[in-house]
Formats: sequence, C-alpha cells, structure tokens
Amino acid sequence: MRGPGRSPGTGAAGPLRRAPPLRPYGVPPPARVRPAAGVHRVSGHGSSSVQEAPVIPVIVTLAVVAVLVATLVSLYNRLVRGRGAVDNAWAQIDVQLKRRHDLVPNLVETVKGYAAHERATLEAVVTARSRAIGAQGPAEQAAAENMLSGALKSLFAVAEAHPALKASGNFAELQQELATTENRIAYSRQYYNDTVLTYNNAIQTVPANIVAGMTGFTPREYFRAPGEERGPVQVGF
Repeated sequence: MRGPGRSPGTGAAGPLRRAPPLRPYGVPPPARVRPAAGVHRVSGHGSSSVQEAPVIPVIVTLAVVAVLVATLVSLYNRLVRGRGAVDNAWAQIDVQLKRRHDLVPNLVETVKGYAAHERATLEAVVTARSRAIGAQGPAEQAAAENMLSGALKSLFAVAEAHPALKASGNFAELQQELATTENRIAYSRQYYNDTVLTYNNAIQTVPANIVAGMTGFTPREYFRAPGEERGPVQVGF
C-alpha cells in the first residue's frame, strides 16, 4: 500500500532504478565496436559523426608540384623562343650573303671586259665565292666571307687602275648594290650576334641551364670576322 504523497516508481531514498534486463544463461554480452584507424568519433548533443583525416599536406604537395611544373614549362618555352630568334637572325644573314654572292659574277664579268689580263685576281674572286657558297655554320661561313672580302678588295684595286672601268655605268651600279648589301650584312651580323649572346646567356644561367641540359639546348656560334674585316668591305672610290 502506497503512503500518502508518494508517486509510483519512487521510494524513501529517491526514484527507483530499473534493473537491467536479464540475459539468457550462456549468451555473451554484445561486443563493443571500435572506430576504424584514421577516423575518430565526435559526439555532441546526443549524436556522433565521423571526421576524415586532415588533407592540408596533400593540397600543399600538389600546389608545390604544380608551381614546379609551370616553372619548367615556362623556362622551356623561353629557350625555344630564344633558339627560334637565333635561327631567324641567321636566316636574315643568309639572305644578304646570297645577294652578295649573286653580285660577284657580274662584277667579275664587268672587270674582265676592261682588264682581262688580271686573270689571277679574277680567279681568286671566283674561288673565294665558291668557298663562301659551300661554307657550313657561322664559323666556317665567317672565314669564307673574310676570304671573299679580301679578294673583292683586290678586284676593286684593279678597277682603280683602269679609269674607263671606273667610268662604266654598269660597274658603278654594281658597286652601289654591293655597298648596300655589305651594309645590310653588317647590320644583320650585329643583330645575329646580339641574339646569340642573349640565347647563350639564357641556357647557361640557373635554373634555365638545368632545363637546357635535359632538353638538348646547346650554345650557338657567333658570326665574326677577324681583325679589320669585321667592318664591311670598302667598295667606294
């Protein structure tokens, strides 16, 4: 019989606790599940959620790799542009040299009409021209052009000794064309050498030299004539 003022489920010492349910004899208690490695369980407000491991190191690594790859690609493209600039500058020299070589036979024929006895001088010019046409590479080309310049100086010395040849309108026209071509060659040579200097410096400085070594970029030769022949041959009188 309940006393007055007591509600069901309470006793003198406070609320009555319910006894845990009885397990049948021989049944083991349920196993406790442990969280998987790399994750931990966070509980709050009566609920739990699984939080993944930090991904910041992975993001940083990928960012560093992306910057490195972009830098290498940029350096490679810069070297490609530099090499292309050198090739283009050399092509400009080649155009002017061919023009010079084309003028030489006309000069020889004109001089021959007035000084056929200067056979050795005329043959020297023809031989030097043939060597210049067959030259390969800037260094060999520069040496061959130097020889041709020397032969042309001797040819103009012959013309100086023949007033009738100097007065020839055809010879004067060829002389002017050759002078113009020589000036263009001098300008193209300077531009080419400046381009080569920029390119060679690029492939020898850090970190571009690493990319150059891995991708086969090599230094280019300058187009230089020794001594006083660095200037254009003098064709005026």
